[in-house]
Amino acid sequence: MAGLARDAMGVLLANPYFDRVSLWALTRYFFPLSRLWAAATASEGVPERFLSEVPLDVCGINLNRVQKSLFATEAARAAATTTDRNWEDAFFGGQTCSPEILVALEAARRDGHHALNVLRRRFRYLLKHEVPPVRYAIPSPEAVAAEFSAALQDRTPFFAPPDPMPRIETSRRMPGTIGTEFWLRFTSPSPHLGDRVYARVHEPDGVKDPPTLIFGHGICVEFDMWRGLIDEVADLCRMGIRVIRPEAPWHGRRRPIGMYSGEPIVATAPLGPLQAFTGAIREWSVLIDWARQTGNGAVAIGGSSLGALMSLLCADISRTWPDRLRPEAMLVITHCGRQRDAWHDGTLAQIWKPHDAMTAKGWSTETSDRYLPILDPDRDRAPVMTPENIVSVLGRNDRVTPYQSGLDLLNAWRVPPENRFLWRRGHFSVPMTLIRDTRPLHRFAEIMARL
Repeated sequence: MAGLARDAMGVLLANPYFDRVSLWALTRYFFPLSRLWAAATASEGVPERFLSEVPLDVCGINLNRVQKSLFATEAARAAATTTDRNWEDAFFGGQTCSPEILVALEAARRDGHHALNVLRRRFRYLLKHEVPPVRYAIPSPEAVAAEFSAALQDRTPFFAPPDPMPRIETSRRMPGTIGTEFWLRFTSPSPHLGDRVYARVHEPDGVKDPPTLIFGHGICVEFDMWRGLIDEVADLCRMGIRVIRPEAPWHGRRRPIGMYSGEPIVATAPLGPLQAFTGAIREWSVLIDWARQTGNGAVAIGGSSLGALMSLLCADISRTWPDRLRPEAMLVITHCGRQRDAWHDGTLAQIWKPHDAMTAKGWSTETSDRYLPILDPDRDRAPVMTPENIVSVLGRNDRVTPYQSGLDLLNAWRVPPENRFLWRRGHFSVPMTLIRDTRPLHRFAEIMARL
């Protein structure tokens, strides 16, 4: 029955119209409501503080109604914090729990965060006001130069794996819907982050030394915090592949109070992308090292959207890493070939308008564009894995990560035609199509089995 429901959803949503609806909903509802919700999580129930956090002018706003919405948010946030504490004690603490209790605590944790996240809807009455989709805190060109000007000449040290590797904690295991599930956590090796990284592991049952895929998610996606999200790579675990899902910087458990997941990447551009990508790539090196130490199977990287861009960069930069840290295959979904194409021409950039905010802080297009190539894969050099081990899924109608940009990279890297899946879909309908058309996943599984 679940399979039939999934197939039906795939047929319904794997259509170009879904992209138009998604972009409209993101523009009109999700981003402004997320900004309001994020401000609420930092307001401690005080309406005036909430309005300053948005920011939003108090004129014409019913503060009593705001107060009720803030109380509901505070109550949900307190409940989620309590379930988080219980979850941490059970999965990483000293007590021993049965698998049934672990499953129940994970369900409670997910339910608590889902309940908090859906409270965005409590602020819909404020959308008649001009709510910004992002609260910008653009750094000066001098501040960015102080941290990353050296990367303009040599970016390699900014992506260097940590030595020694940070200590990784492994949670207790619980039975999942597609195998055994557990979490890894460690301190980010990035000097710009330094927070705790969490990664969810889906391990296939009954498979000795399974190959491993480290798969990054898209921007603003909280795969471990919502109910009902589509997992485009869940079938890979059923095909015998261990899947590791790290939370990207400033997402999920790593979300700063007062901002929604992923917002700091945009809000502090170009510093945000530089810190997020250099941090994430170093974190992936830690996970690759863990995968090598815990099995003899091949190790691959991949991702969707933001995670795909990180994977492409990792496929290039990891050529300078020790042999044990070099991934052998890659699966990328909805990607472009250059950061500039997404930041200048992508539809999300047109919604967020980061360049307007950057111009107000003294940035020119020429100045900001000096830094974006630091995060681009080099199309003039072969990636660390052979092209035959790269699988790519692109949407011909993708306007978020522009299609032609992604295709140009595949051509430059000579990815074979049988590993390219070019669908007449957009950025959001591609993952929906993967629900029912799993040919790319089967192709990738074949490559991993061969390795």
